[in-house]
Amino acid sequence: MSRNLSGTWDGAGHAIVIGSSLAGLTAAAVLARHMERVTVIERDRLPSDAQWRPGVAQSRHAHNLMAAGHQGLGTLFPGIQQELLDAQMVSVRVPEDMLMLAPGGWIPRFETGMTMMTGTRDIVDAVVRDRLRAEPKVTFLQEHEVVGLQGGPGDSVSGVRVRAKDKDAKGGWGEPEPMAAEFVVDAAGRKSRAPQWLGELGYDKPAESVVDAKTAYGTTVYEPPVGHAADWKCILLLATPENPRQGILNPIEDGRWMVSVSASGGNRPPTDHEGMLEGAKSLRHPVVYEAIKDATPVGPVYGSGRTENRWRHFEKLRRWPDRFLVIGDALAAFNPSYGQGMSVAVQSALLLDRMLESRGTAGGTQRLRRALSKQVAVAWQLATAIDLHYPWAAEASPPDLPTRLGMRYVDRVGAAAPTDHDAARVVLELAQLLAAPTAVFRPRVLRSAVRGPRGHVSADPPRAPHRAETAPGADDRAISSPSNRKTRSS
Repeated sequence: MSRNLSGTWDGAGHAIVIGSSLAGLTAAAVLARHMERVTVIERDRLPSDAQWRPGVAQSRHAHNLMAAGHQGLGTLFPGIQQELLDAQMVSVRVPEDMLMLAPGGWIPRFETGMTMMTGTRDIVDAVVRDRLRAEPKVTFLQEHEVVGLQGGPGDSVSGVRVRAKDKDAKGGWGEPEPMAAEFVVDAAGRKSRAPQWLGELGYDKPAESVVDAKTAYGTTVYEPPVGHAADWKCILLLATPENPRQGILNPIEDGRWMVSVSASGGNRPPTDHEGMLEGAKSLRHPVVYEAIKDATPVGPVYGSGRTENRWRHFEKLRRWPDRFLVIGDALAAFNPSYGQGMSVAVQSALLLDRMLESRGTAGGTQRLRRALSKQVAVAWQLATAIDLHYPWAAEASPPDLPTRLGMRYVDRVGAAAPTDHDAARVVLELAQLLAAPTAVFRPRVLRSAVRGPRGHVSADPPRAPHRAETAPGADDRAISSPSNRKTRSS
């Protein structure tokens, strides 16, 4: 390294964030409000703009920034929602701009006031990084890797051990050096080594809960057919145990579509463009296939297979080092089919902000662990309740009686949703992480669940409310004909 990290920093007023995932970036933004300086340590060389990098392999696939996610980002970074739109994220009114086939049938399209954003994950990260780069308290230490924690007095952490990339060294990394800090946050994602690091300091490793639907994805980008017009922006065809395949068509920058087709239960996902078409044919409705059959693929088909729900129960450990916290996918990772990860990360950062405001960094990590566990439990219940419908997931992780009863009741709410706006609204609020699972027991929703579907449940996609079947205007980032938009190199 060019400097002696331990000699430069004594840890006072210094926070370290491990990983520049969205969880890490938002945590760094919060810590900058409470600390004198924040260092974000990242293995990759970070791009200067919206480009893919190895540390976020999942960014090749469709991403939704749910309502709770972009609203939370707006709280952390005032004005950032407009910056995301300026960077060509797409605002999608939920469910007016969507075709959504839930397990119980098509969700009706009506005004709710909810919006989500779609686009490539790289845009979200780039816009947030730019905000942090403008923050003088935040420093990015790139091409460095944390290899362990530094134990402090009593049960505490006093920093990390970090090494730099060195192409001339054996293994490509230099020797570890200590870096002192008053507070350390691990946001290293699914590959976090926090359990190992805790073990090295004499702490127990956490128990884990795993629910695995064995879902794998194939994703590619398309140019829409010339002259394409529709009354929708986005399509979501959810899987069922009878047909465990899901399809997502999201609008992204430059008027293109990002399409993901998944297969669960160990079935093979698409691996090439022909496979994408065959996968789209196999979905519960042909609407995605009809949209892409004459579209032009842009780039290869990317695959992804690590999608299990995994919760590391750090909150249950009796001994824990103070001034150390684990957040994001390093704490709880969810099946990406449900688009929760980014929004949960943002909500966790907001919780961290509230807790630090009232408690400070010393002596508060036990309360923080418990508060974070309660927060991730909401997304966990939603994701696992869906995945546990698959026999192979339920066999490996048998749900207890309360969970089974809750799943049956929620199924009744879902069955009512295609013909009942109260039931549909709560389904959408849960999906957008705007409501707790207890929202399904609202009196009107309870009545809908007891009554069940009203009338005929159509097999055809619903039309948009009070609009002709033409593409929305370009001023709200709608899909348009390729001949009327700028193109970029792929």
